[in-house]
Amino acid sequence: MRIAYIGMGGNLASCAGTAEATLAAAAVRLEGLGRVVRRSSLYSTEPVGLAAQPRFVNAVVALETELEPRELLEGLLAIEQEFGRDRSAGVVNGPRTLDLDLLLLGDLRICEDGLEIPHPRLNQRAFVLVPLNEVAPGNLDAGSGKTVSQLLNTLHPNLGGTTDAVVRLESDCWRTGADRGDICPGDSLRPNVDDSDIDG
Repeated sequence: MRIAYIGMGGNLASCAGTAEATLAAAAVRLEGLGRVVRRSSLYSTEPVGLAAQPRFVNAVVALETELEPRELLEGLLAIEQEFGRDRSAGVVNGPRTLDLDLLLLGDLRICEDGLEIPHPRLNQRAFVLVPLNEVAPGNLDAGSGKTVSQLLNTLHPNLGGTTDAVVRLESDCWRTGADRGDICPGDSLRPNVDDSDIDG
């Protein structure tokens, strides 16, 4: 058994409802690939690469799985498709219903066509590192030899001191693990990136 860390994101509604509801439903679907042992909070994040689009909702889940890396990747892509994601038709870094990225898988290092572990842009993305640091601050990134917490501390100065790039999102449907998300009552935003969260 290995622990896979899966980055989740989206900024368009899907068959499950809002982006928050989509991530909640997708987290339930991930149970078909293993056992979800930990989930970060949800975060509202600024788009990267293409600014003219809605903010994203992001999270990270820890998935205990027996699947081999390629099997796991195929399972993640299949779940994306279930929620309306068509990677072949999308704009790079553009809007999407669901993005499932394999960030880390145990201590594996893999560089194959269509599969790279650790995720090659892991250390560049606050929207990944903030939730990953919440669930696995001491985990080692086999590519850099640094822990997740160290990667986030290195990236933190590049956030420009803003507090709205990564904002914790309070969502009832995510908190309860609801697999249907038409209604997520009580959703609200609160700033996240502060010294206590970053220095962990």
